[in-house]
Amino acid sequence: MVGLVLLGVLLLVAGGCACVVWAERGGPRWVRCVATVTLAASELVRRSEKNRRRSLNGPAIDDAGTNEAA
Repeated sequence: MVGLVLLGVLLLVAGGCACVVWAERGGPRWVRCVATVTLAASELVRRSEKNRRRSLNGPAIDDAGTNEAA
């Protein structure tokens, strides 16, 4: 059962990537919509991963040795 869910997610990701490429080449409107959703979802995943890494590493220190949050 879990394998089928993972296969479905993999197919959705592959389809989204194909739509992004097709939209770059001027595909139909629905392809551009799917590509926009795919890119937005990837940005959300990227931001959540960045925030997760920041919370695991503690407060970030910039080059001057001060906290970025200050």
